[in-house]
Amino acid sequence: MSDRTWLLYVLMAGLCWGTYVPLIAFGGRNLSAGPSHPFAGRYAAFLCVGVAYVVIAVLFPLARSYSVGDPIPSKPVGLIFSGMAGVAGALGALGVIFATAAAKPEDRIYIAPLIFTLAPLLNTVVSLFWHPTPDHPLHFGLPPTMPSWKLIVGVVLVGVGAGLILLSKEELETPSAPTQQTTPAAPLPTPGIPNPG
Repeated sequence: MSDRTWLLYVLMAGLCWGTYVPLIAFGGRNLSAGPSHPFAGRYAAFLCVGVAYVVIAVLFPLARSYSVGDPIPSKPVGLIFSGMAGVAGALGALGVIFATAAAKPEDRIYIAPLIFTLAPLLNTVVSLFWHPTPDHPLHFGLPPTMPSWKLIVGVVLVGVGAGLILLSKEELETPSAPTQQTTPAAPLPTPGIPNPG
């Protein structure tokens, strides 16, 4: 079972990233400060994300390093690029907030599908052409062996499939326009019989 432990962490990452957009959108709406401050709730939600990062991404590694005795290396290249990963994560979260704030209500259903369609495509492209080493962290080039067409088609299908699934889900959750109830027309008067209405 130990050789399959990584699957649990994959599920954890998928669950967390898959629920991120709905969670922060709902949280931001419920932190609203009223129409006079339309962005206050969204920035408050982003602040909560920052607090969670401090607890999980700062205190947890420090506590583990202290309790287990693992050192925290201070190699410049690793620190710089790890910091850039944190910046990318934070800017991505901020992008979600800006997108939901700037989009018209009828356009918000496209936000999560587009994000989770672009992410696997960009991940694959960057991984194929960026080959960093400690001495040359900005080394780009073609992969030693080009992947078969199945990888490209698979990534596109996964991205488009994720987008379509999320778009369908968003369409289901979009409140539809209320249907107008028609009142039945009054009965026509029958000749010789008084109309009861």
